[in-house]
Order: sequence, then C-alpha cells, then structure tokens
Amino acid sequence: MRILIIGGTGLISSGITPLLLKDGHNVTLYNRGQSIVQFEDTTKRIVGDRSDLAAFERTMAASGSWDCVIDMICFTPEQAESAVRAFSGRTDQYVFCSTVDVYQKTDARYPITEDAPQGQSAAFPYAVDKGRCEAVFREAQAAGDLCVTTIRPAQTYGEGGRLVHTMGFETFVIDRMRKGQPIIVHGDGSSLWAACHRDDVARAFVGAAGNPTAYGKAYHVTAKEWLTWDRYYRHVAQAAGAPDPELVHIPTDLLLRAAPERASWCAENFSFNNIFDNTAARNDLGFCYTIPFVEGMARAIAWMDAHDMIEPSESYPYYDRMIDAWKTCSDEMVCALGGA
Repeated sequence: MRILIIGGTGLISSGITPLLLKDGHNVTLYNRGQSIVQFEDTTKRIVGDRSDLAAFERTMAASGSWDCVIDMICFTPEQAESAVRAFSGRTDQYVFCSTVDVYQKTDARYPITEDAPQGQSAAFPYAVDKGRCEAVFREAQAAGDLCVTTIRPAQTYGEGGRLVHTMGFETFVIDRMRKGQPIIVHGDGSSLWAACHRDDVARAFVGAAGNPTAYGKAYHVTAKEWLTWDRYYRHVAQAAGAPDPELVHIPTDLLLRAAPERASWCAENFSFNNIFDNTAARNDLGFCYTIPFVEGMARAIAWMDAHDMIEPSESYPYYDRMIDAWKTCSDEMVCALGGA
C-alpha cells in the first residue's frame, strides 16, 4: 500500500514505520523536517508545517492519492477539519491517533469500553480538543467524506519517550530512585494506571491500516497490566536497577494547592482509575500486549542513560522542600491531635 504518516518521527510513529516497511509498504512521512529520520533510506519525506492549514492542504492535494493516511499530529478541531478537506476523495482510509483521555474520568463501570461517555473539563484542553477532533471525523464519516479509524492509546512509553510521574514528566525521579531518595506519590497511591510500550501500540496502527474491519470504528490500545501508582513506582525502580523506593503519599488536593502547575495532571488524570477494555483491538487489529512493563521500562531507561537524559535530582530542589514540608506538617498534626 501507499501509506502517508503525518508526523512519522515521534514516539509511536517511530514504532509504526519499521513495521510498515517490513511488510513491504511504500511509506511517506510528512513533517517539518526538524527531526532525524531513522529510516531515511527506505522512506520518502514531504516537508511542511501542519499548523499552516492552507499550505498543508495544497501540499496534500499535490501529493496525489493514498491507500491509507495515518495522522499522528492532529490535535485541534481546526486541524481535523483541514484533514477532511485535504483527504476527502484522496484516501481509502484515514487513521486518527486520539487518546483515552476523551472519556469522562468518573466512569460508571470498568474497564472502560469504546462506547463510554465522552467529555472532559475545559482545564484539560488536550483531551477536550481530541474529543472535538473525533466529532469532526464522525461527521465526515457519516457524510461519506472520509473513512476513519480512530485509535485511542493511553500512556505510551519507550525508547525516546518521557517518564510519567506525579509531579510531571522529568527524568530526575530515576536519579532519586538510584540514590535511595524518597518519591512523592499523589493520594494513597492506589489509583490504577496502565502504560503500554511503543512497539505494542504501533502494531495496532499497522493492524488497522488497510483493514476493512476497522473502517468507521474506534479502538483502545492500552496495557493489560493495571498498576497502582505505588506498584508503578516500584516497577520503575526495578527497571532502573534501584532499591525499592520510599514512597511519600501526599493528598492530591494539597499537591494542587502547593504546586498547581507541576501536579495538574493529578487532577485531570492520575488520580482516577485508567483501565480500558482492549477486546476490540485484539479481535480486529491483532493487538497483543507482549512487553511487560518492567522489561519495557528497562529498555526505555537504558535509552535515556545512553543519551544522557537522566537529570540530576539536585536540579529540582522544590521536590525535597515539598517532602520536608509535608513531613513537618504531618508530625505537627499528630502532635496536636495527641493520637485522638
């Protein structure tokens, strides 16, 4: 097949491309040309800026027709509308990379299925905009303008990706673990989280491409290991070759007051149960969870080490100040209540 990947150099894309090439597809990447292309000798490249909608649509019109378009960098409804204009009548299938964050976080049942109610707070614009993009594509599908397959990953990690933790996405938490320093966990550490390695997520996109069964459908592509955040941190420490970490549980509400920007993802995501049903992707796309979290995280951390990406813990003094303040506050509360 003649396949266009919009993006092509990001975390998931870098897993999709080699699989498509292995299957003998003709792959073209569209991006700004600012990142190194690992498979430059075996892929074609179109350089352009997706944010310039008019130029993007002109470039796509000039590129001809495609058997499948995989769009990894559509983030706003305006970009979705532009994609409909660009590819209507020019591709047999359009695969949209969405997110499981489009759902309401207080769902009535778990695991969450693809027909669960959508809707997020305006404070989480990434999720809101992805949901609006899906709405644009549903309308295009209904009108016969575009045949859309929607893939909804959860947290995807791997070589070249970031570390997700309570206070953000920096890698200094790995350095803290290796030094035996305490780690902040939101709440009591019991909410459930699921992280899937890039290579497993990529196989679902490849399984969707050119697959008539997937036309007009949406799929979860997430982990089958449902980890509490306490277990998540212990697995990260194991993957990093660090001792079992001391976990410091701080109420989420307090974190949001003390460090609202750093802890914002706790309010919008981490404090909720993130567990999803992958049955449809297994049945239709051949999706299979093959890389256990500890193994995959060890590979990701090895990549970070090789690229000198592990930040020193001393670069983030706020972290210890927060732990010290919480421990002092807790001691004072226990003393004041006298064990009541």
